[in-house]
Amino acid sequence: MDLKKINDYTWEIPKSGDMKVPTVIYTSSKLLEGVKRDRTLQQARNVACLPGILKTAYVMPDAHQGYGFPIGGVAAFDLEQGIISPGGVGYDINCGVRLLKTDYTEKDIHEKRKQLLDEIFREVPAGVGKGGITRLNRNVLLEVCVKGAEWAVENGYGWNEDLKRTEENGRVREADPGHLSLRAIERGMPQLGTLGAGNHFLEIQKVIEIFNQDVARVFGIHSTGQILVMIHCGSRGLGHQVASDYIRLMENKIGSRGLPDRELINAPVRSPLGQQYYKSMSAAVNYAFANRQMIAHWVRNVFKKVIGSSEGMDQVYDVCHNVAKIEKHSIDGRLKDVCVHRKGATRSFGPGREEIPEVYRSVGQPIIIPGSMGTASYILVGTREAEQLSFGSTAHGAGRVMSRHEAIRRFRGEKIKQDLESRGIELKSTSWKGVAEEASQAYKDVDEVVNVSHKAGIGKLVAKVVPVGVMKG
Repeated sequence: MDLKKINDYTWEIPKSGDMKVPTVIYTSSKLLEGVKRDRTLQQARNVACLPGILKTAYVMPDAHQGYGFPIGGVAAFDLEQGIISPGGVGYDINCGVRLLKTDYTEKDIHEKRKQLLDEIFREVPAGVGKGGITRLNRNVLLEVCVKGAEWAVENGYGWNEDLKRTEENGRVREADPGHLSLRAIERGMPQLGTLGAGNHFLEIQKVIEIFNQDVARVFGIHSTGQILVMIHCGSRGLGHQVASDYIRLMENKIGSRGLPDRELINAPVRSPLGQQYYKSMSAAVNYAFANRQMIAHWVRNVFKKVIGSSEGMDQVYDVCHNVAKIEKHSIDGRLKDVCVHRKGATRSFGPGREEIPEVYRSVGQPIIIPGSMGTASYILVGTREAEQLSFGSTAHGAGRVMSRHEAIRRFRGEKIKQDLESRGIELKSTSWKGVAEEASQAYKDVDEVVNVSHKAGIGKLVAKVVPVGVMKG
């Protein structure tokens, strides 16, 4: 494959053959070696062949092979000539991250960090197929899918201020759960308010470095040693079922003839089937917002019980990672509504965009990039440059470099727990196998990922945090 180096952090696959646009990869020489070992670059090239794609297909610094689109893939499509693809969103619709700040320091919680983690583990259900505390009937589930985090706040889970600091204010208005299958509804009813398994986690963290004091202060991050809580989860079985249902429907109705990869199955954005998928995906997005809202509420309750108060535990932000959205972007010098797919990518809007909460509009959107288990995570801020360079997108995490099967073969959960404890990090998990799957060695170097984002201009560094306690499903 013809791969052209633009600069130290940008490579390009020039337009050729059936490609309608070029592909740009934001990476470094170190990260590129890993990307070359799987199908990431071929998948990115395939995306550039899809109907109605605009400008460029993008690959983020944490990219790796996925279903259809690479994870870390970003692409925008014309609303009249373009498509919408479940493979461009992913199975875990609105897998995302919520960050809470506290007014506590590491010293304040040091003696009680194990108790905090134990109590959170009791309050927040985690694990494969785990049912939630809240039992929903069908009608309530449908209401959750319409209202998202608004439903949770209305029912006593959290604060109105949380909604103002959530992407889309915690609710995609176009959602229509009337297009969800019975199986999707059945899977969603018992799982609201659950963390799940895999790479999902909940961490108690401390700030160890601040790169931009002015922006950090706006985000509510004021000093090293400050305690934060990061929640990473998505739409659980409901979102997975939506993806499965619409992949099958699109295969049956449209077929994959003419596609470079059958996993890129799609429907025209404006078609009845394309709109049904978009509205069902949006319902799953709202479910995920409500899910993280409830978990955040229980975390605050635990801090109040164990430490004595949850005052000051304001939400910094909540971001989506797997989603398709209608957004305005500059295409050939004109602002135009387009359908942006972000799969394993975080929105990175710069100052002034109306989608950003008013409190952050002068500095840019908060970006939350979690690391792998036991490593650092980062808070960045969006840039105006990103809107030109990547449809306002950047990385979403460290990105896998090793299969879960290989990780289980090479690592032992018990040993990982011992290693973390030797570094002062508490760990709670439902499964040793799950811990082994998520060993930090199975992921890219998150420090390198965020450095590429910073140097390429698609997200600027604000603060670095490390875990004090980790909860895994």
